Amino acid sequence: MSSSAPSLSLGRRRGGRAVEARVSRGLWADALRRLVRNRPALVGLALVAVFVVAALAAPVVAPYGPYERAGGQLEPPSPAHLFGTDLLGRDVFSRVLYGAQISLQVGVVAVLLALLTGGIIGALAGGFGGWVDAALMRLTDVLLAIPGILLAIGIVAWLGRGMPQLMLAIAVTYTPIFARLLRGSLLALREVDYVVAARSIGASPLRILTRHMLPNAVTPLIVQATLVLATAIIDIAGLGFLGLGPPDPRTPEWGTMLVDARRFLQTAPHIVFFVGGAIVVSAIGFNLLGDGLRESLDPRLKR
Repeated sequence: MSSSAPSLSLGRRRGGRAVEARVSRGLWADALRRLVRNRPALVGLALVAVFVVAALAAPVVAPYGPYERAGGQLEPPSPAHLFGTDLLGRDVFSRVLYGAQISLQVGVVAVLLALLTGGIIGALAGGFGGWVDAALMRLTDVLLAIPGILLAIGIVAWLGRGMPQLMLAIAVTYTPIFARLLRGSLLALREVDYVVAARSIGASPLRILTRHMLPNAVTPLIVQATLVLATAIIDIAGLGFLGLGPPDPRTPEWGTMLVDARRFLQTAPHIVFFVGGAIVVSAIGFNLLGDGLRESLDPRLKR
């Protein structure tokens, strides 16, 4: 009887350590394990990785410069020019790679700016409530009432063409989305046990917001940022197609390249195909990755 008690106690201790080990893995380790099992998310991750590597390694990978005359006019795809050439004899493959660099730079900066600005607005509105919430949410309602692409067109037309203006226009377009999302997450956390307990012991509203509420409300923002990146890439190309992209028309920006290529849709369709394909593939990659992150970070959607 005495010999079985230590073994039972040892089993309980081992079981407790096993449970503790499982718990200690945390949200992110568990989410990563579910993400690895999600095949569409892995496909999206692979497409995003190709897009990012192509953008960062464009000066090394591209066989020609973005402005260099590398062949004849409107040559079809060949071993010398994988995507063919454009009207000025420039290599389309090289220009697509450099265009990925521009899309990545503008998209990431714009989304980070929107995430920061929208996060501050949403944190103030959801954390403090009252007149602060009412004033900030009416401002976001005004921005949300305007279609995003029209708002971006208006900002670029007002400020003038240029990369900083393009980043700012796209950031303003998506700021209300992040503000609304974070505000909703914070409102859902205002009456949970640990927030009520912190409030009952006299913690200040600022401390409750920064130490208890925000760390548990940022996960939806990460997922939304990934999804917004996909739409931002399309918006960048759309503004460039409308003539509101970089001021230099020679710039290898995907939307500007589509403007030049549309005149030769019948005689040289390869330019539109490859440039449009780059936009579609990069957007699909971010969408698949964002959906996979949403499923992985939501404990109710276990795979």
